[in-house]
Amino acid sequence: MAHNYIKTMRDLEAASYGVKGGSGNSLLKSAGTVGAIGSGYMHDGATASLGTGSTLVAHLSSLYNMVYGKKVWSMINQEINALAMIAKRPYTASGWRILKDRPEGGSGNTFNVTLGGTAVAGSATASGGSAPRADKIGGVPENAKLGADFIALTPEYTTLYTSPKTIAHMFEFSELALEMAKIDDGVGDIRALIREDMGKAHAEAQNKMILMPLEAYDQTTDNSNTVGNVITGITLGYTSLHKIVSSSDEANAMCDAGAGNYLDTSVTTNAGLHAQVCTLYGNTDRQLDSSGNPTSTFMDAVVDYGDGYAATDARPLTLTILNAMLRSLRENGGSPKVILTGYDTIQHLGDLLQSQERFLDRKEIIPTHNGVRGVKGSEVGFRVATYYDIPLIPCKDMPKTGLGSNKLSDMLVLDTDHLWLSVMKPTQYFEDGIDNGNPFGVGTLGNQAMYRTIAETGCSFFKGQGKITNLTSS
Repeated sequence: MAHNYIKTMRDLEAASYGVKGGSGNSLLKSAGTVGAIGSGYMHDGATASLGTGSTLVAHLSSLYNMVYGKKVWSMINQEINALAMIAKRPYTASGWRILKDRPEGGSGNTFNVTLGGTAVAGSATASGGSAPRADKIGGVPENAKLGADFIALTPEYTTLYTSPKTIAHMFEFSELALEMAKIDDGVGDIRALIREDMGKAHAEAQNKMILMPLEAYDQTTDNSNTVGNVITGITLGYTSLHKIVSSSDEANAMCDAGAGNYLDTSVTTNAGLHAQVCTLYGNTDRQLDSSGNPTSTFMDAVVDYGDGYAATDARPLTLTILNAMLRSLRENGGSPKVILTGYDTIQHLGDLLQSQERFLDRKEIIPTHNGVRGVKGSEVGFRVATYYDIPLIPCKDMPKTGLGSNKLSDMLVLDTDHLWLSVMKPTQYFEDGIDNGNPFGVGTLGNQAMYRTIAETGCSFFKGQGKITNLTSS
């Protein structure tokens, strides 16, 4: 697909579904040839291909159906779940530049200065240093000399990159089952029934991927808790929000909880996290140091897990914990747009406010390509609870991280201006088989069908994203 004219998600949908100048669910498209998915080179050196069953895409000239794929794509974007709340962007580039350090004043959420002292050229207290002296941050004398009275400053950037992930679910139904369904059980068109249920499953699986707990990236096939035996197939799915919204410090605390509980390392000092745990968008700054201690990095999100992940460290959710998270994110320059959590945590939060004769506000929102958005006076959308005017979105698959009893679901506090789903191909539906006069293409006396979406999550500002874990109801 040529991307030179694709600037917005509407452009991408128009190219994928044939909607020229339309909007909403105006999705019909005349039949046309759809080429094979083919293979591509990924950033990690692996080859991505359709794998077995490539004959499925060999005879699709009249078998590509826009309606079903668009129906599932609408489901992904309009339901109340984690996937729908994330902003969608066309996949136009595999990398993006991110500010790693200020030109001076350090890389923390505040601008560091040194009060008094001698500002030695080239030192941290001079102009351009990590904590310049208070009189060396931009004030210059009249007729100042370039390079003498003040110097050129340079911010530090780095580049993150990712590769698109292909999410596909295939299903089939025999010719005999199609005919018998019309006779015996009264289902009628069994193909329509399965197609509907598989569409829901395709959307649900993607939602589960982006809510996958961080420790899932460290699981082994034989439960040996050995770093070398870690399952690697999980990286074929979308990068989870729990991995994006994490930190080196959280990984260290998970290691301290003990082998078999959360993350495991190669030695008892916590050194050597598996690469797929600490590597994010090609960056490895979250890896623990040689002594097994956490490192501070621009890749760290704000994570509040309490004093640790041991069973005795679990703590009840309080308004103080949530308020501290919101304050920290705003001090970092973030602007929280949505809070994702489970139904249990929302109910517990409502109980906390009711005991203080305060109540959760309610707000009508409508999920959009640009993330969750409020629509004043609109008769479409969903009524959800809010906390300080931030929508609380219930997610049934939200993990409950922690070893305590009476656990509550984690809370993800997200700035969706800097968190998105890069979409290369919206959901599309393919089908071929005996009903289309081509049993040889699928190799069975029936039909095979498939839903496929190509996308990946991305983030450009980690310190603006927050996570609260290790919560209990009492």
